[in-house]
Amino acid sequence: MAKVGNRQKKTLICTVCNEENYRVEKNVKNTIERLELNRYCPKCGKHTTHKEKK
Repeated sequence: MAKVGNRQKKTLICTVCNEENYRVEKNVKNTIERLELNRYCPKCGKHTTHKEKK
């Protein structure tokens, strides 16, 4: 059974314009490395790589 405290909310920022666009939940025990996803950036107007904020 999963423990309650394993999931944390993380912020994704656009690598092109550094705008904070998305908030996602991440299981910090299973996924140690930082998230890196292709998402739509409304400021840039196109799909860009979004990385987890430090």
